[in-house]
Amino acid sequence: MDKPIEVIFLDQAEEFVDSLEAKARQKLFHSIRKTKERLIGQWFTKLKGSDGIYEFRFDENGKFYRLFAFWDTEFQAETLIVGSHGIAKKSNKTPKEEITKAERIKRNYFEEKRKAEKESVTKKKN
Repeated sequence: MDKPIEVIFLDQAEEFVDSLEAKARQKLFHSIRKTKERLIGQWFTKLKGSDGIYEFRFDENGKFYRLFAFWDTEFQAETLIVGSHGIAKKSNKTPKEEITKAERIKRNYFEEKRKAEKESVTKKKN
């Protein structure tokens, strides 16, 4: 049986989502619901040439929105999709610097997670 999928937002992603207009936010959350139900579509795709970066993609009123994300499958009970940050733009092309930023956020996330796990193990031993 597959573990349930949960979606969490890091601070920059949360700020992006909070800044969206109501209709755009609805579209994003609809895409997230479909992804959590393991439905596959253009709304959540892996970015070619990236180090495991995905994007929730949608458009509203001539604007193109991207919420960058990555998978964290290290938890026993659930699989996480971690939203790193988002952008709104007028073209459908995803800027390379935003992919690089998402990769940097992903590396930092896992470094911090491993650091916290080591500290937790150390505290349990003492």
